[in-house]
Amino acid sequence: MNRIAIIADGEFPGTDFPRYLIGTADAVVCCDGATDNYLEFSDGRLPDAIVGDMDSIVNPGRFADITVKIEEQDDADIAKAVKYACGRWPEATQIQIFGATGKCEDHTIGNYGQLMQLSKDLPGHNFEIISDYTTAFVLTWNDTIDCGEGRTVSVFTPDNSLRLKSTGLQWPLDGVVFDNWWKGVRNRSCADRISIEFSHPSAVLIILN
Repeated sequence: MNRIAIIADGEFPGTDFPRYLIGTADAVVCCDGATDNYLEFSDGRLPDAIVGDMDSIVNPGRFADITVKIEEQDDADIAKAVKYACGRWPEATQIQIFGATGKCEDHTIGNYGQLMQLSKDLPGHNFEIISDYTTAFVLTWNDTIDCGEGRTVSVFTPDNSLRLKSTGLQWPLDGVVFDNWWKGVRNRSCADRISIEFSHPSAVLIILN
């Protein structure tokens, strides 16, 4: 067990690459409201689990044997599904989340925030949000990204005390004060590999498209 697909109830992928990743995942966990969208795609493969408070699923009784009901409202559905998956399959290090964007802008923003929180709360896992348009992931310390020259790179952090240094970006991050969301948007890689250096450990959201 290496790679788990989490399916949320946003825009289900329509392009080949994310659909291939879902279809070849070692396990699939659906947030409750995403179950029908997944079943339309999966050609008969049931999810390994359906997680949530079951307020969004049609006829939940038909999936009673794979349903994990979690009624508490402290966590969003994605966090519930991810935490369940990491507990059930602790050996899986790669968690890919689909359907986390689109439809509702507020949910999209919240889910990117969840990605940063999960990366801090569950170290040792690689979390990604993947859509038809972008791949998003979180860095928490100095790292390099092999993304290819010419890729659009956006950088976000809720930590306005963080200072970053970069190589391989058309507009270096050195000296940028991240006191508003737009400060790191729509940069571009000018080399195949980007490196980012942190002033202190924190959470940085990277979105590639």
